[in-house]
Amino acid sequence: MARIAFILLCHKDPDGIVRQVRQLIAAGDCVAIHFDARAPRADFERIERELRGEAAVVFARRVKCGWGEWSLVQGTLNAILAARSAFADATHFYMISGDCMPIKTAEYAHALLDAQPADHIESFDFFTSGWIRTGLREERLVYRHYFNERANKPLFYAAMGAQRRLGLRRAVPDGLRMMIGSQWWCLRRRTVEAVLAFIAERPDILRFFRTTWIPDETFFQTLVRHLVPETEIRARTLTFLMFSDYGMPVAFYNDHYELLLSQDFLFARKISPGAGELKRRLGALYARRGVDFGVSGGGRELYGYLTGRGRIGRRFARRIWERQAVLGRDHEFMIVACKKWHVAKRLIARIHERTGIAALAYLFEEAGTPLPDLGGLESSMDKLTRHRRAVMRILFDHHATDRMVICVDPSNLGLIGDFAGAQCGLRLLQVECRTTDGFIEGHARRMGLIGAATPQSVRRQVLQSMRRDIELEAQNLRDADLAPLTRLRETAPAAQNARALADFLRLDAATARDILDTDHLFSD
Repeated sequence: MARIAFILLCHKDPDGIVRQVRQLIAAGDCVAIHFDARAPRADFERIERELRGEAAVVFARRVKCGWGEWSLVQGTLNAILAARSAFADATHFYMISGDCMPIKTAEYAHALLDAQPADHIESFDFFTSGWIRTGLREERLVYRHYFNERANKPLFYAAMGAQRRLGLRRAVPDGLRMMIGSQWWCLRRRTVEAVLAFIAERPDILRFFRTTWIPDETFFQTLVRHLVPETEIRARTLTFLMFSDYGMPVAFYNDHYELLLSQDFLFARKISPGAGELKRRLGALYARRGVDFGVSGGGRELYGYLTGRGRIGRRFARRIWERQAVLGRDHEFMIVACKKWHVAKRLIARIHERTGIAALAYLFEEAGTPLPDLGGLESSMDKLTRHRRAVMRILFDHHATDRMVICVDPSNLGLIGDFAGAQCGLRLLQVECRTTDGFIEGHARRMGLIGAATPQSVRRQVLQSMRRDIELEAQNLRDADLAPLTRLRETAPAAQNARALADFLRLDAATARDILDTDHLFSD
Protein backbone atom coordinates (compact mmCIF):
# COMPACT_ATOMS: atom_id res chain seq x y z
CA MET A 1 0.00 0.00 0.00
CA ALA A 2 1.20 3.50 -0.79
CA ARG A 3 2.91 5.60 1.87
CA ILE A 4 3.66 9.19 0.90
CA ALA A 5 6.77 11.10 1.93
CA PHE A 6 5.76 14.73 1.55
CA ILE A 7 8.55 17.07 0.43
CA LEU A 8 7.46 20.26 2.19
CA LEU A 9 9.09 23.51 1.06
CA CYS A 10 8.16 26.41 3.33
CA HIS A 11 9.44 29.74 4.58
CA LYS A 12 6.90 31.28 6.98
CA ASP A 13 4.08 30.70 9.48
CA PRO A 14 5.74 28.19 11.84
CA ASP A 15 2.50 27.47 13.73
CA GLY A 16 0.70 26.76 10.46
CA ILE A 17 3.51 24.44 9.32
CA VAL A 18 3.31 22.47 12.57
CA ARG A 19 -0.46 22.05 12.16
CA GLN A 20 -0.06 21.05 8.51
CA VAL A 21 2.59 18.42 9.30
CA ARG A 22 0.62 16.90 12.18
CA GLN A 23 -2.48 16.59 9.98
CA LEU A 24 -0.46 14.74 7.32
CA ILE A 25 1.34 12.31 9.62
CA ALA A 26 -1.89 11.55 11.53
CA ALA A 27 -2.98 9.56 8.47
CA GLY A 28 0.21 7.47 8.44
CA ASP A 29 2.29 9.44 5.95
CA CYS A 30 5.59 11.17 6.62
CA VAL A 31 7.12 14.59 5.93
CA ALA A 32 10.56 15.96 5.07
CA ILE A 33 10.70 19.69 5.82
CA HIS A 34 12.90 22.22 4.08
CA PHE A 35 12.50 25.59 5.83
CA ASP A 36 14.10 28.43 3.87
CA ALA A 37 17.36 29.56 5.45
CA ARG A 38 16.41 33.16 4.64
CA ALA A 39 13.57 32.89 7.15
CA PRO A 40 14.21 33.74 10.82
CA ARG A 41 16.20 31.13 12.68
CA ALA A 42 13.75 31.42 15.58
CA ASP A 43 10.88 30.31 13.33
CA PHE A 44 12.78 27.20 12.28
CA GLU A 45 13.72 26.37 15.86
CA ARG A 46 10.07 26.69 16.86
CA ILE A 47 9.02 24.15 14.22
CA GLU A 48 11.89 21.84 15.18
CA ARG A 49 11.00 22.07 18.87
CA GLU A 50 7.30 21.38 18.31
CA LEU A 51 7.93 18.35 16.08
CA ARG A 52 10.90 16.92 17.93
CA GLY A 53 10.43 13.22 18.58
CA GLU A 54 8.00 12.65 15.70
CA ALA A 55 9.32 9.57 13.90
CA ALA A 56 7.44 10.53 10.73
CA VAL A 57 9.16 13.93 10.45
CA VAL A 58 12.66 14.74 9.26
CA PHE A 59 14.38 18.06 8.57
CA ALA A 60 16.48 18.78 5.47
CA ARG A 61 19.67 20.81 5.36
CA ARG A 62 18.54 24.40 4.87
CA VAL A 63 19.60 26.62 1.99
CA LYS A 64 18.72 30.23 1.23
CA CYS A 65 16.09 30.15 -1.50
CA GLY A 66 15.26 32.75 -4.12
CA TRP A 67 12.43 32.69 -6.64
CA GLY A 68 13.64 31.45 -10.01
CA GLU A 69 16.99 30.25 -8.64
CA TRP A 70 18.65 26.84 -8.47
CA SER A 71 18.39 27.13 -4.68
CA LEU A 72 14.74 26.01 -4.87
CA VAL A 73 15.79 22.78 -6.59
CA GLN A 74 18.67 22.32 -4.16
CA GLY A 75 16.30 22.67 -1.22
CA THR A 76 14.01 20.10 -2.84
CA LEU A 77 16.90 17.69 -3.39
CA ASN A 78 18.02 18.13 0.23
CA ALA A 79 14.53 17.22 1.42
CA ILE A 80 14.38 14.23 -0.93
CA LEU A 81 17.71 12.93 0.39
CA ALA A 82 16.52 13.34 3.98
CA ALA A 83 13.25 11.53 3.21
CA ARG A 84 14.95 8.71 1.32
CA SER A 85 17.26 8.05 4.25
CA ALA A 86 14.64 8.36 7.01
CA PHE A 87 11.61 6.68 5.43
CA ALA A 88 12.62 3.37 3.86
CA ASP A 89 8.99 2.32 3.41
CA ALA A 90 7.87 5.49 1.58
CA THR A 91 6.60 4.51 -1.87
CA HIS A 92 5.94 8.01 -3.24
CA PHE A 93 7.47 11.46 -2.85
CA TYR A 94 4.93 14.30 -3.12
CA MET A 95 6.12 17.91 -3.29
CA ILE A 96 3.99 20.51 -1.51
CA SER A 97 4.36 23.98 0.00
CA GLY A 98 3.11 25.59 3.18
CA ASP A 99 0.23 27.02 1.14
CA CYS A 100 -1.00 23.56 0.06
CA MET A 101 -3.83 21.63 1.73
CA PRO A 102 -5.38 18.21 1.00
CA ILE A 103 -8.71 18.15 -0.82
CA LYS A 104 -9.07 14.38 -0.57
CA THR A 105 -8.54 11.90 2.25
CA ALA A 106 -5.33 9.93 2.69
CA GLU A 107 -7.41 6.81 2.03
CA TYR A 108 -8.47 8.21 -1.36
CA ALA A 109 -4.91 9.35 -2.20
CA HIS A 110 -3.30 6.01 -1.33
CA ALA A 111 -5.89 4.09 -3.37
CA LEU A 112 -5.31 6.34 -6.40
CA LEU A 113 -1.53 5.93 -6.23
CA ASP A 114 -1.84 2.15 -5.78
CA ALA A 115 -4.13 1.95 -8.81
CA GLN A 116 -1.84 3.99 -11.06
CA PRO A 117 1.77 2.70 -11.17
CA ALA A 118 3.02 5.96 -12.66
CA ASP A 119 4.67 9.30 -11.94
CA HIS A 120 2.44 12.38 -11.87
CA ILE A 121 4.39 15.35 -13.20
CA GLU A 122 3.67 17.96 -15.84
CA SER A 123 6.25 17.36 -18.57
CA PHE A 124 5.78 19.20 -21.86
CA ASP A 125 8.21 20.06 -24.64
CA PHE A 126 10.02 23.23 -23.64
CA PHE A 127 10.23 24.73 -27.11
CA THR A 128 6.96 23.68 -28.79
CA SER A 129 4.32 23.25 -26.08
CA GLY A 130 3.55 26.92 -25.47
CA TRP A 131 3.62 26.28 -21.71
CA ILE A 132 5.46 29.58 -21.18
CA ARG A 133 2.94 32.34 -21.84
CA THR A 134 5.06 35.46 -21.25
CA GLY A 135 8.62 36.47 -20.44
CA LEU A 136 11.89 34.73 -21.21
CA ARG A 137 11.77 31.48 -23.16
CA GLU A 138 14.88 29.88 -24.64
CA GLU A 139 16.94 32.58 -22.87
CA ARG A 140 16.28 30.63 -19.67
CA LEU A 141 18.49 27.85 -21.00
CA VAL A 142 20.97 29.10 -23.57
CA TYR A 143 22.48 31.78 -21.31
CA ARG A 144 24.00 31.35 -17.86
CA HIS A 145 22.17 33.18 -15.10
CA TYR A 146 24.18 34.20 -12.05
CA PHE A 147 21.89 36.95 -10.75
CA ASN A 148 18.29 36.93 -9.59
CA GLU A 149 15.96 38.80 -11.95
CA ARG A 150 13.70 39.92 -9.13
CA ALA A 151 16.42 40.87 -6.66
CA ASN A 152 18.88 42.44 -9.09
CA LYS A 153 17.18 43.19 -12.39
CA PRO A 154 19.93 45.45 -13.86
CA LEU A 155 22.68 42.87 -13.36
CA PHE A 156 20.45 40.02 -14.54
CA TYR A 157 19.73 41.66 -17.90
CA ALA A 158 23.22 43.14 -18.24
CA ALA A 159 24.80 39.69 -17.85
CA MET A 160 22.39 38.15 -20.33
CA GLY A 161 22.92 41.00 -22.79
CA ALA A 162 26.70 40.63 -22.59
CA GLN A 163 26.46 36.91 -23.36
CA ARG A 164 24.16 37.64 -26.31
CA ARG A 165 26.58 40.21 -27.76
CA LEU A 166 29.56 37.90 -27.31
CA GLY A 167 27.73 34.91 -28.78
CA LEU A 168 28.09 32.88 -25.59
CA ARG A 169 25.09 30.63 -26.19
CA ARG A 170 25.29 27.11 -24.84
CA ALA A 171 23.69 23.84 -25.83
CA VAL A 172 21.42 21.56 -23.83
CA PRO A 173 23.43 18.62 -22.35
CA ASP A 174 23.77 15.65 -24.67
CA GLY A 175 20.85 13.29 -24.82
CA LEU A 176 18.35 15.53 -23.01
CA ARG A 177 15.06 16.72 -24.43
CA MET A 178 14.15 19.80 -22.46
CA MET A 179 10.74 19.64 -20.81
CA ILE A 180 8.77 22.09 -18.69
CA GLY A 181 5.84 22.03 -16.27
CA SER A 182 4.58 22.76 -12.80
CA GLN A 183 6.99 22.22 -9.91
CA TRP A 184 4.30 20.39 -7.91
CA TRP A 185 4.72 16.68 -8.65
CA CYS A 186 4.31 13.22 -7.13
CA LEU A 187 7.03 10.69 -8.04
CA ARG A 188 7.46 7.01 -7.24
CA ARG A 189 10.41 6.02 -5.09
CA ARG A 190 12.18 4.20 -7.91
CA THR A 191 11.93 7.31 -10.09
CA VAL A 192 13.46 9.46 -7.36
CA GLU A 193 16.27 6.89 -6.96
CA ALA A 194 16.86 6.96 -10.73
CA VAL A 195 17.07 10.76 -10.77
CA LEU A 196 19.56 10.82 -7.89
CA ALA A 197 21.72 8.13 -9.53
CA PHE A 198 21.63 9.93 -12.88
CA ILE A 199 22.80 13.29 -11.56
CA ALA A 200 25.56 11.51 -9.59
CA GLU A 201 26.82 10.01 -12.87
CA ARG A 202 26.35 13.20 -14.91
CA PRO A 203 27.87 16.25 -13.13
CA ASP A 204 27.40 18.20 -16.37
CA ILE A 205 23.63 18.02 -15.79
CA LEU A 206 23.89 19.78 -12.44
CA ARG A 207 26.30 22.39 -13.86
CA PHE A 208 23.80 23.17 -16.61
CA PHE A 209 20.71 23.48 -14.42
CA ARG A 210 22.48 25.47 -11.70
CA THR A 211 22.69 28.44 -14.06
CA THR A 212 19.34 28.11 -15.85
CA TRP A 213 16.53 30.48 -14.93
CA ILE A 214 13.53 29.01 -13.06
CA PRO A 215 14.98 25.45 -13.01
CA ASP A 216 12.23 24.19 -10.68
CA GLU A 217 10.00 24.17 -13.80
CA THR A 218 12.49 22.18 -15.92
CA PHE A 219 14.85 20.03 -13.78
CA PHE A 220 12.63 17.17 -12.62
CA GLN A 221 10.32 17.58 -15.61
CA THR A 222 13.23 16.91 -17.98
CA LEU A 223 14.99 14.15 -16.04
CA VAL A 224 11.84 12.15 -15.31
CA ARG A 225 10.91 12.18 -19.00
CA HIS A 226 14.50 11.10 -19.82
CA LEU A 227 14.55 8.22 -17.32
CA VAL A 228 10.98 6.89 -17.22
CA PRO A 229 9.01 5.27 -20.07
CA GLU A 230 6.30 7.54 -21.43
CA THR A 231 3.63 4.97 -20.57
CA GLU A 232 4.52 5.41 -16.87
CA ILE A 233 4.16 9.20 -16.82
CA ARG A 234 0.93 11.04 -16.24
CA ALA A 235 1.71 14.53 -17.54
CA ARG A 236 -0.37 16.30 -14.94
CA THR A 237 0.03 17.51 -11.39
CA LEU A 238 -2.10 16.10 -8.58
CA THR A 239 -2.19 19.58 -7.03
CA PHE A 240 -5.05 21.86 -8.09
CA LEU A 241 -3.83 25.37 -8.85
CA MET A 242 -4.97 28.20 -11.08
CA PHE A 243 -3.48 31.46 -12.32
CA SER A 244 -5.19 34.70 -13.25
CA ASP A 245 -4.64 36.46 -16.58
CA TYR A 246 -2.03 38.57 -14.77
CA GLY A 247 0.01 35.49 -13.89
CA MET A 248 -0.97 35.69 -10.22
CA PRO A 249 -1.88 32.49 -8.31
CA VAL A 250 -5.60 32.32 -7.57
CA ALA A 251 -6.15 32.04 -3.81
CA PHE A 252 -8.89 29.91 -2.27
CA TYR A 253 -11.10 31.12 0.57
CA ASN A 254 -13.54 29.69 3.10
CA ASP A 255 -16.43 29.49 0.62
CA HIS A 256 -14.44 27.29 -1.79
CA TYR A 257 -14.62 24.09 0.31
CA GLU A 258 -17.19 22.23 -1.81
CA LEU A 259 -15.62 23.44 -5.06
CA LEU A 260 -12.20 22.11 -4.03
CA LEU A 261 -13.47 18.71 -2.91
CA SER A 262 -15.15 18.20 -6.28
CA GLN A 263 -11.91 18.64 -8.25
CA ASP A 264 -9.98 15.68 -9.61
CA PHE A 265 -6.87 16.41 -7.55
CA LEU A 266 -5.41 15.40 -4.20
CA PHE A 267 -4.16 18.79 -2.95
CA ALA A 268 -4.82 22.47 -3.71
CA ARG A 269 -2.77 25.66 -3.57
CA LYS A 270 -2.83 28.48 -2.73
CA ILE A 271 -5.02 28.53 0.34
CA SER A 272 -5.40 32.14 1.50
CA PRO A 273 -3.59 32.90 4.80
CA GLY A 274 -6.86 34.36 6.07
CA ALA A 275 -8.99 31.31 5.20
CA GLY A 276 -8.84 29.84 8.71
CA GLU A 277 -12.10 27.91 8.44
CA LEU A 278 -11.09 26.35 5.10
CA LYS A 279 -7.73 25.30 6.52
CA ARG A 280 -9.40 23.74 9.56
CA ARG A 281 -11.88 21.74 7.48
CA LEU A 282 -9.32 20.53 4.94
CA GLY A 283 -6.81 19.65 7.66
CA ALA A 284 -9.38 17.47 9.43
CA LEU A 285 -10.40 15.88 6.12
CA TYR A 286 -7.11 14.10 5.36
CA ALA A 287 -7.32 11.55 8.19
CA ARG A 288 -11.01 10.74 7.70
CA ARG A 289 -12.10 7.37 6.28
CA GLY A 290 -15.01 6.28 4.14
CA VAL A 291 -15.61 9.67 2.51
CA ASP A 292 -17.39 9.47 -0.85
CA PHE A 293 -16.18 12.22 -3.19
CA GLY A 294 -18.41 13.31 -6.04
CA VAL A 295 -15.68 14.41 -8.43
CA SER A 296 -17.01 16.68 -11.15
CA GLY A 297 -13.92 18.79 -11.91
CA GLY A 298 -14.35 21.83 -14.08
CA GLY A 299 -12.86 24.29 -11.61
CA ARG A 300 -10.61 25.96 -14.17
CA GLU A 301 -13.38 26.09 -16.79
CA LEU A 302 -15.77 27.63 -14.28
CA TYR A 303 -13.16 30.20 -13.29
CA GLY A 304 -12.51 31.06 -16.95
CA TYR A 305 -16.21 31.36 -17.71
CA LEU A 306 -17.01 33.66 -14.80
CA THR A 307 -14.00 35.89 -15.38
CA GLY A 308 -14.95 36.12 -19.05
CA ARG A 309 -18.48 37.21 -18.13
CA GLY A 310 -16.97 39.93 -15.99
CA ARG A 311 -14.91 41.36 -18.82
CA ILE A 312 -17.98 41.96 -20.96
CA GLY A 313 -20.16 43.12 -18.08
CA ARG A 314 -22.22 39.93 -17.61
CA ARG A 315 -21.93 37.83 -14.49
CA PHE A 316 -24.06 36.72 -11.58
CA ALA A 317 -21.86 38.44 -9.01
CA ARG A 318 -18.56 40.19 -8.73
CA ARG A 319 -15.53 37.97 -9.16
CA ILE A 320 -13.89 36.86 -5.94
CA TRP A 321 -10.67 38.82 -6.53
CA GLU A 322 -12.74 41.85 -7.48
CA ARG A 323 -14.46 41.68 -4.10
CA GLN A 324 -11.05 41.39 -2.47
CA ALA A 325 -9.54 44.15 -4.64
CA VAL A 326 -12.02 46.56 -3.10
CA LEU A 327 -10.38 45.56 0.20
CA GLY A 328 -13.68 45.38 2.10
CA ARG A 329 -15.32 47.38 4.84
CA ASP A 330 -13.79 45.13 7.48
CA HIS A 331 -10.30 46.31 6.53
CA GLU A 332 -9.03 49.45 8.26
CA PHE A 333 -6.77 51.14 5.73
CA MET A 334 -5.00 54.18 7.15
CA ILE A 335 -2.99 56.64 5.06
CA VAL A 336 -0.48 59.12 6.50
CA ALA A 337 -0.15 62.02 4.04
CA CYS A 338 3.03 63.97 4.73
CA LYS A 339 5.35 66.01 2.52
CA LYS A 340 8.34 65.32 4.73
CA TRP A 341 8.88 61.64 4.11
CA HIS A 342 11.36 61.20 6.95
CA VAL A 343 8.80 62.52 9.46
CA ALA A 344 6.11 60.10 8.26
CA LYS A 345 8.56 57.19 8.33
CA ARG A 346 9.49 57.95 11.95
CA LEU A 347 5.82 58.19 12.88
CA ILE A 348 4.68 54.90 11.31
CA ALA A 349 7.74 53.07 12.69
CA ARG A 350 6.71 54.20 16.14
CA ILE A 351 3.06 53.25 15.47
CA HIS A 352 4.14 49.74 14.47
CA GLU A 353 6.48 49.42 17.44
CA ARG A 354 3.85 50.56 19.94
CA THR A 355 0.69 48.95 18.50
CA GLY A 356 1.83 46.15 16.19
CA ILE A 357 -0.19 47.61 13.29
CA ALA A 358 1.42 46.64 9.98
CA ALA A 359 3.09 49.76 8.56
CA LEU A 360 4.71 50.46 5.19
CA ALA A 361 6.35 53.68 4.05
CA TYR A 362 5.99 55.26 0.60
CA LEU A 363 5.72 51.94 -1.26
CA PHE A 364 3.92 53.48 -4.27
CA GLU A 365 6.38 56.35 -4.58
CA GLU A 366 9.78 55.20 -3.34
CA ALA A 367 11.58 52.40 -5.16
CA GLY A 368 13.27 49.94 -2.84
CA THR A 369 10.62 49.96 -0.10
CA PRO A 370 11.03 46.53 1.59
CA LEU A 371 8.15 44.29 0.47
CA PRO A 372 7.39 40.56 0.61
CA ASP A 373 7.11 38.43 -2.51
CA LEU A 374 4.03 39.73 -4.35
CA GLY A 375 4.23 37.36 -7.29
CA GLY A 376 6.32 39.79 -9.35
CA LEU A 377 4.23 42.92 -8.67
CA GLU A 378 7.02 44.23 -6.45
CA SER A 379 9.55 44.09 -9.31
CA SER A 380 8.80 47.60 -10.59
CA MET A 381 7.11 50.79 -9.46
CA ASP A 382 4.97 50.67 -12.61
CA LYS A 383 3.50 47.29 -11.65
CA LEU A 384 2.97 48.33 -8.06
CA THR A 385 1.01 51.45 -8.94
CA ARG A 386 -0.91 49.85 -11.81
CA HIS A 387 -2.20 47.06 -9.55
CA ARG A 388 -2.22 49.02 -6.30
CA ARG A 389 -5.54 47.68 -4.99
CA ALA A 390 -4.44 44.09 -5.60
CA VAL A 391 -1.10 44.88 -3.95
CA MET A 392 -2.81 46.12 -0.81
CA ARG A 393 -5.09 43.08 -0.69
CA ILE A 394 -2.07 40.76 -0.95
CA LEU A 395 -0.30 42.73 1.78
CA PHE A 396 -3.32 42.46 4.08
CA ASP A 397 -3.31 38.69 3.49
CA HIS A 398 0.47 38.42 3.87
CA HIS A 399 0.45 40.17 7.24
CA ALA A 400 -2.73 38.28 8.26
CA THR A 401 -4.28 41.51 9.47
CA ASP A 402 -7.25 43.76 8.87
CA ARG A 403 -5.39 46.95 9.91
CA MET A 404 -2.60 48.61 7.96
CA VAL A 405 -1.05 52.06 7.67
CA ILE A 406 0.95 53.38 4.71
CA CYS A 407 2.50 56.73 3.76
CA VAL A 408 1.55 58.77 0.69
CA ASP A 409 2.85 62.10 -0.55
CA PRO A 410 0.06 64.75 -0.41
CA SER A 411 0.67 65.52 -4.09
CA ASN A 412 -0.53 62.01 -4.98
CA LEU A 413 -4.21 62.87 -4.65
CA GLY A 414 -5.15 60.47 -7.47
CA LEU A 415 -3.71 57.52 -5.56
CA ILE A 416 -5.56 58.47 -2.39
CA GLY A 417 -8.75 58.99 -4.40
CA ASP A 418 -8.46 55.53 -5.94
CA PHE A 419 -8.24 53.92 -2.51
CA ALA A 420 -11.19 56.01 -1.39
CA GLY A 421 -13.20 54.11 -4.01
CA ALA A 422 -11.95 50.72 -2.81
CA GLN A 423 -14.84 50.26 -0.38
CA CYS A 424 -12.69 49.92 2.70
CA GLY A 425 -12.51 51.59 6.10
CA LEU A 426 -10.21 54.33 4.80
CA ARG A 427 -8.96 57.06 7.15
CA LEU A 428 -6.48 59.86 6.50
CA LEU A 429 -3.96 61.57 8.75
CA GLN A 430 -2.59 64.80 7.33
CA VAL A 431 0.77 65.61 8.91
CA GLU A 432 1.59 69.30 8.52
CA CYS A 433 5.21 70.27 9.14
CA ARG A 434 7.02 73.58 9.08
CA THR A 435 8.45 74.04 5.61
CA THR A 436 11.68 75.93 6.06
CA ASP A 437 13.55 77.49 3.17
CA GLY A 438 16.23 74.84 3.62
CA PHE A 439 13.73 71.98 3.28
CA ILE A 440 12.10 73.49 0.19
CA GLU A 441 15.48 74.13 -1.43
CA GLY A 442 16.56 70.54 -0.74
CA HIS A 443 13.29 69.27 -2.22
CA ALA A 444 13.81 71.39 -5.33
CA ARG A 445 17.34 70.01 -5.71
CA ARG A 446 16.11 66.40 -5.41
CA MET A 447 13.57 67.12 -8.15
CA GLY A 448 16.31 68.59 -10.37
CA LEU A 449 14.67 72.02 -10.50
CA ILE A 450 17.70 73.92 -9.21
CA GLY A 451 21.39 73.28 -8.96
CA ALA A 452 24.62 74.93 -7.94
CA ALA A 453 24.66 77.07 -11.10
CA THR A 454 21.02 78.23 -10.90
CA PRO A 455 20.85 82.08 -10.80
CA GLN A 456 19.63 83.52 -7.52
CA SER A 457 16.64 85.23 -9.13
CA VAL A 458 15.47 81.94 -10.71
CA ARG A 459 16.12 80.13 -7.43
CA ARG A 460 13.81 82.54 -5.56
CA GLN A 461 11.04 82.09 -8.11
CA VAL A 462 11.29 78.30 -7.99
CA LEU A 463 11.24 78.21 -4.18
CA GLN A 464 8.28 80.60 -3.95
CA SER A 465 6.36 78.54 -6.48
CA MET A 466 7.20 75.30 -4.71
CA ARG A 467 6.08 76.68 -1.34
CA ARG A 468 2.74 77.65 -2.87
CA ASP A 469 2.43 74.18 -4.42
CA ILE A 470 2.99 72.49 -1.05
CA GLU A 471 0.37 74.69 0.58
CA LEU A 472 -2.06 74.02 -2.28
CA GLU A 473 -1.54 70.25 -2.03
CA ALA A 474 -2.42 70.34 1.65
CA GLN A 475 -5.54 72.41 0.94
CA ASN A 476 -6.61 70.15 -1.94
CA LEU A 477 -6.39 67.09 0.29
CA ARG A 478 -8.65 68.71 2.89
CA ASP A 479 -11.12 69.92 0.26
CA ALA A 480 -11.33 66.57 -1.54
CA ASP A 481 -13.29 65.03 1.36
CA LEU A 482 -12.15 61.53 0.34
CA ALA A 483 -12.34 59.95 3.80
CA PRO A 484 -12.45 60.88 7.49
CA LEU A 485 -9.44 63.15 7.95
CA THR A 486 -7.56 64.25 11.05
CA ARG A 487 -4.62 66.65 11.18
CA LEU A 488 -1.35 66.36 13.04
CA ARG A 489 0.47 69.69 13.06
CA GLU A 490 3.99 70.45 14.18
CA THR A 491 2.79 73.78 15.61
CA ALA A 492 -0.20 72.36 17.51
CA PRO A 493 -0.18 71.65 21.27
CA ALA A 494 0.84 68.11 22.24
CA ALA A 495 -2.58 67.33 23.71
CA GLN A 496 -4.33 68.33 20.49
CA ASN A 497 -2.00 66.15 18.38
CA ALA A 498 -2.52 63.21 20.75
CA ARG A 499 -6.30 63.49 20.32
CA ALA A 500 -5.90 63.61 16.52
CA LEU A 501 -3.65 60.53 16.45
CA ALA A 502 -5.92 58.65 18.86
CA ASP A 503 -8.88 59.36 16.60
CA PHE A 504 -6.94 58.29 13.50
CA LEU A 505 -5.72 54.99 15.00
CA ARG A 506 -8.78 54.40 17.18
CA LEU A 507 -6.79 53.91 20.32
CA ASP A 508 -6.57 55.51 23.75
CA ALA A 509 -5.04 58.94 24.28
CA ALA A 510 -2.26 57.62 26.53
CA THR A 511 -0.95 55.32 23.80
CA ALA A 512 -1.21 58.16 21.26
CA ARG A 513 0.83 60.42 23.54
CA ASP A 514 3.41 57.67 23.94
CA ILE A 515 3.71 57.31 20.15
CA LEU A 516 4.16 61.04 19.66
CA ASP A 517 6.76 61.18 22.43
CA THR A 518 9.37 60.31 19.82
CA ASP A 519 12.74 62.04 19.79
CA HIS A 520 13.09 64.53 16.94
CA LEU A 521 9.81 63.47 15.27
CA PHE A 522 9.60 66.66 13.20
CA SER A 523 13.33 67.30 12.80
CA ASP A 524 14.85 67.68 9.35
